[in-house]
Amino acid sequence: MNQITFIRIFRIVWLAVKIFLQVTIFQKRNRGKWTPLVEKRWNEMITKQAKEYKNLALKLGGLMIKLGQFLSTRADIMPPSFLEELEGLTDRVPSVPRKDIVSVLEQEWNTAHTDYLSHLSESAIASASIGEVYKGVLKNGLEVAVKVQRPGTDRILRADFKAIRIVIWLAEKFTPFGKQIDFKQLYVEMTETIGNELNFLKELQNGRSFADRFDAMEGVRIPMYFDEFTTRRVLVMEWIEGARITDLAFIEKNELDRHEISERLFILFLEQILYGGQFHADPHGGNILLEPNGGIVLIDFGMIGTITKKDSQSVLRAAEGIIFKNYEQVLDALEELRFLLPQADRAVLEDAISRLVEAYESNELSQMDSFVVERLLDDIQDIVRTQPVQLPAEFAFFGRAASIFVGVLHILDPNVDLMALARPRILEWASSQKEGKGMFGKEDVLRWVLNGTGPLRVFPQKVINYLEEPERLRRYFENRDGKEREYRRDLQSRMFAGVFTILSFVGISVSVWFWNEPYMWVSSVFFVGSLWAYRSIK
Repeated sequence: MNQITFIRIFRIVWLAVKIFLQVTIFQKRNRGKWTPLVEKRWNEMITKQAKEYKNLALKLGGLMIKLGQFLSTRADIMPPSFLEELEGLTDRVPSVPRKDIVSVLEQEWNTAHTDYLSHLSESAIASASIGEVYKGVLKNGLEVAVKVQRPGTDRILRADFKAIRIVIWLAEKFTPFGKQIDFKQLYVEMTETIGNELNFLKELQNGRSFADRFDAMEGVRIPMYFDEFTTRRVLVMEWIEGARITDLAFIEKNELDRHEISERLFILFLEQILYGGQFHADPHGGNILLEPNGGIVLIDFGMIGTITKKDSQSVLRAAEGIIFKNYEQVLDALEELRFLLPQADRAVLEDAISRLVEAYESNELSQMDSFVVERLLDDIQDIVRTQPVQLPAEFAFFGRAASIFVGVLHILDPNVDLMALARPRILEWASSQKEGKGMFGKEDVLRWVLNGTGPLRVFPQKVINYLEEPERLRRYFENRDGKEREYRRDLQSRMFAGVFTILSFVGISVSVWFWNEPYMWVSSVFFVGSLWAYRSIK
């Protein structure tokens, strides 16, 4: 039943409508009386909603799992309890019968699979919502990994994208999320990224590109791909024996240095960002293997993100600002990257960044009392949510990739110092960029001089900011709360009218599907009436 297009769309949209309604009603009932007890009930409701989403995603598979993984990294728009529930959502689904996979193989190869393979494993080595991996042996005796697209994947994802378009329309019209993120651009980014993942020929090209880029990097390996056996729905690559990079027992058994591995892995990820513009957008433990000799193997290049040259320069400026503690430059770079909207309170954001960097550098995040650390992170998270901070769509998958990658690094080495590892690499990259121009430009020299004297230059202003902070924060939160109350009143009125529009439209669809003429006319009347009411509300 879950594979039927109409049912998939209905279940996805209905869950979104239910969540939007619950949030709106809860906020209306508790307006002006936000107490610890109300906050507890709010977190319980959000956690329940996240569990519903997770259960539905696991049942439906397809795009829902990938969307859930993306949402689990969006601390700027999603409540903490929602993030915690979705954090462990993985793209693992039951495998389809082997005969169905063999059928796809033979359709793509236009011949019996035994003409190319002398052996194919009886069960899948790995199974996800888009493809399954089997171990095979070519006629020449070479062991290979055979990745095959699951039957019906194209149809399922088309249905899911239709549902997501409806949900995005609802989010833009009836929720405050539309002010924080460009949903249209995000949808384009999702369709391009997921679309590339559906075409295994594109994955082969990506894998070859990464192999060329990192061919000279010691201890890094990319599998060899076979063009003659690869099609849009079948990918054949070299079989490499190894364990997940997060397999600590494997590391201990082979007497490998976890710290050295984490350093090499970090440099590999950093160079993907700083050089070439492309990065692996799904670097979880299953896509990074570890050989017994300590070699790192990257696999699965279906999801690849790109950072432009201009954005790389802005990333450099942000990194320079953090290294030299010039947080004004960090904010300038974030504006260039389109993370900050013009009305953002730069003083509040600068303070948040400086507090976090200082806590990290002084190792306070691991040594301070857990309550103090929690308060610090909660304060910063609140500021991010209340400020006009957005995640540009082209960085959506970068944020997810960075979050997953940092998680892998901390499993390998809980004490890894990311800033200490990044500092020399970023300075080396900055130097190479400037040498490429032939000489330092005047603007570059001036910026580096100002950065080097940053701590002395900004000390008086920091004292003034510290003394003025309580009054500044009080004015900011008063202004924010007033605007939020006014916005919510308008939003709720439009929400109810819009929800009736959606529900009546669903009623029309159901009545047309089952050809129930009386129900169709009643639903049509409600649809026209609620649509008129929605457009009339200002």
